[in-house]
Amino acid sequence: MMGGRPLLLLLVSALLVQIRASDPLLYESFDEDFEGRWVVSKKDEYQGVWKRAKSDGHEDYGLLVSEKARKYAIIKELDEPVTLKDGTVVLQFEVRLQNGLECGGAYIKYIRPQEAGWDAKEFDNETPYTIMFGPDKCGSTNKVHFILKHKNPKTGKYVEHHLKFPPSVPYDKLSHVYTAILKPDNEVRILIDGEEKKKANFLSADDFEPALIPPKTIPDPDDKKPEDWDERAKIPDPNAVKPDDWDEDAPMEIEDVEATKPEGWLDDEPEEIDDPEASKPEDWDDEEDGEWEAPKIDNPKCEEAPGCGEWKRPMKQNPAYKGKWHAPLIDNPNYKGIWKPQEIPNPEYFELDKPDFDPIAAIGIEIWTMQDGILFDNILIADDEKVATSILEKTWKPKYEVEKEKEKAEEAAAAADGLSEFQKKVFDILYKIADVPFLAPYKTKIIDVIEKGEKQPNITIGILVSVVVVFATVLFRILFGVATRWRKRRTRKRRLQRHAGGPEGRHRESYF
Repeated sequence: MMGGRPLLLLLVSALLVQIRASDPLLYESFDEDFEGRWVVSKKDEYQGVWKRAKSDGHEDYGLLVSEKARKYAIIKELDEPVTLKDGTVVLQFEVRLQNGLECGGAYIKYIRPQEAGWDAKEFDNETPYTIMFGPDKCGSTNKVHFILKHKNPKTGKYVEHHLKFPPSVPYDKLSHVYTAILKPDNEVRILIDGEEKKKANFLSADDFEPALIPPKTIPDPDDKKPEDWDERAKIPDPNAVKPDDWDEDAPMEIEDVEATKPEGWLDDEPEEIDDPEASKPEDWDDEEDGEWEAPKIDNPKCEEAPGCGEWKRPMKQNPAYKGKWHAPLIDNPNYKGIWKPQEIPNPEYFELDKPDFDPIAAIGIEIWTMQDGILFDNILIADDEKVATSILEKTWKPKYEVEKEKEKAEEAAAAADGLSEFQKKVFDILYKIADVPFLAPYKTKIIDVIEKGEKQPNITIGILVSVVVVFATVLFRILFGVATRWRKRRTRKRRLQRHAGGPEGRHRESYF
């Protein structure tokens, strides 16, 4: 009997450990009001109002960013700090960007223990954290941040280490779960909706910037390049002399004195004349629009003639031109290579078997965003991946499936009866195209076509193609008209050069 008691105690202890392991270290579902459990920052810059609100289309509550273009800060202190040094730790939370996210953050800061006397009401951007994790999007930034603040044991300073090449933020307005799994073998895995998007090692320089372990050596900041250090691989030949017949002042081109004005050249005719078919528009107001001038066209009399206007001798290459003289380059006998400071031992270097994580004493949300409707929910810290997966399956997945089906139904309805989001964007672009200045003569017709397309969404692609064709056609006419006038002038030049005659005339033709 006595021998059975230790076995019984062992079984009971193992059961208690298993029960303990199955419990989350922190779980916030916002099923109850957050006031009294979370502390809103009292700093003046944080004017955004937090609300407990239902997720759109669900009976489930979350913590809502309720106003646009505001800074927000709120924090929840843990009953006991969570250590990250032993075993697996899972950080997980759910976010729904109900109005999208054009510019703003939706991440969580895992706060390290603060100095004695610190007040949670003072929580702000400067409050030290251990890990920052979650979506951030603005301009070219589109990433799921994972940032570790790690203390250098040599200097005592904290350094931010950013995960390289983090995953992107989902583009839709559905609920998504962000999970970071920290393993005792220094591995960190980033999951979105339970699917692994990134795996990294805390001690790998390939995965974090800057690397957690500093380089062993660094360039000596006190080392200076010697004054006689020569970095020039090639130098001008000091023995080279400019030839006596080298004329640096000779121009690249000179006037062809042998050229003569072609017979039939129309000196008194301009190359362009007023369009005789053009007429002043009836609605033209000289006071508002200024004096009306007819558009110019190529002078038809110049088409058959060698040329029009004042005749000038053409230019030709100057056979005496050599340009500025430079001594040829030779190998530098004093070349020592590109100077670099000598390497010295890095006073901040330390060796590390695993990160020296600070504990998590609180969780905080401190963000600036241009969008409202950001809803946080089901914030979790656990020491068992199965716990995180179980909560994801029970809380997020049913909501996501409902949202996904609703999204599909809305897209199908829009395709049948109206405009989808894609089509709206297409028509917005088409209206902008219609405002392009050189399309002004066609603007009314283009807008008529666009409005037809809005009433008949099934022909969106056809409308798009039509407007693009009009745009391309007008652009081609403009470019082609410029090119045509250029070719005509070039043709007149060639005629002029041919009239100059002889082999040099043929040479000049190819040159021009």
